[in-house]
Amino acid sequence: MNVGRTVFSQLMDFVPRHEFRRIVKRHRGEHRVRHFSCWEQYLSMAFAQLTYREGLRDVEACLRSLGPALYHSGIRSTVSRSTLADANERRSWKIYRDLALALTDQARVLYRDDRLLSEIESAVYALDATTIELCLALFPWARAQNHLATSAGVKLHALLDVQRNIPVFARVSVANLHEVRILDELVFEPGAFYVLDRGYTDFRRLKVIDSSGAFFVIRAKKGLRFTRTLSHVVDKTRGINVDQTIRLVVQRSLEGYPDELRRIKFFDVETNRTFIFLTNNFLLDAAVIAGLYRSRWKIELFFKWIKQHLRIKAFYGTSANAVNTQIWIALSVFVLVAIIKKELKLDASLYTILQILSVTLFEKEPIHQVLTATSLSIDTASSVNQLNLFDF
Repeated sequence: MNVGRTVFSQLMDFVPRHEFRRIVKRHRGEHRVRHFSCWEQYLSMAFAQLTYREGLRDVEACLRSLGPALYHSGIRSTVSRSTLADANERRSWKIYRDLALALTDQARVLYRDDRLLSEIESAVYALDATTIELCLALFPWARAQNHLATSAGVKLHALLDVQRNIPVFARVSVANLHEVRILDELVFEPGAFYVLDRGYTDFRRLKVIDSSGAFFVIRAKKGLRFTRTLSHVVDKTRGINVDQTIRLVVQRSLEGYPDELRRIKFFDVETNRTFIFLTNNFLLDAAVIAGLYRSRWKIELFFKWIKQHLRIKAFYGTSANAVNTQIWIALSVFVLVAIIKKELKLDASLYTILQILSVTLFEKEPIHQVLTATSLSIDTASSVNQLNLFDF
């Protein structure tokens, strides 16, 4: 029964505590810790994300004002700004990375029957990165590798399951790390499709995807040199102008990818633009391949959405560990909200759920009742695309 329990406490029931304890033990997160456990740290930072707190002083003041409700929500220690700052500074951010990935696995099981691309039965992943700018004076460790650089920042790399709109991989790096190097950290799923922008063009790495039994769809760089070995019949009414089997001719490219590739030239009537794609899949219809690349836009909307609705642009700490901790906890909150949407069979979008939770976290009502009975009319005129995307 949820009588007398806060909405926040009920929400955190969806976090697998046994898995969290194993993660903390694996990273020795509570070695010599007497007060303010990793779980309390996570609850405090999740509270900050859900209620859009501006800083640690703001978090401290709001949590202390809750009195007994704070204790019954799982935070038994006295929350102070210095204690939370110290935890974010010293406790490994990998604890919250592993928690976010565990929640992602849970969400993918819940959304396994959802498919945004009905014509594709396989998994479809979009890989991209977004830069989060930082103040060089406060974050000197985030300076670009060039010692003359006058700006700082971090880059969030993410692999999005396009069929379900769930991030399955993420990494935070210095801002000037080239995106293509992230391909070395991925384990490719046989039969899955990986949709990439042309910035990821590296034929040796693309061959690794092919050798893994997976498929890639990537936008070709300008000036690609190749020789055509076969032309296929095209349907120009669907925007397909060229469908060819090609082989690379530049020695370095050919050494990286010695096999044949498929080259598709597509005209998009909506944008009045022509796109050229390369893929190692020779079976799907060319128009379906073009549609796969169009789905890459989902990850752009994902980055835009989390920057607008989660606290990942202003940080509560200045160390690399604190920044990583905050970003991973933000991503875990995003996935957690996606989980309760599915578990509670809610029709509301993730944006609407977040807005309701932000003002009802410490009400003592059943969470399902709060999230279904609350009648809100949210003005979404400025973010229609994002809300449609996350209305799973």
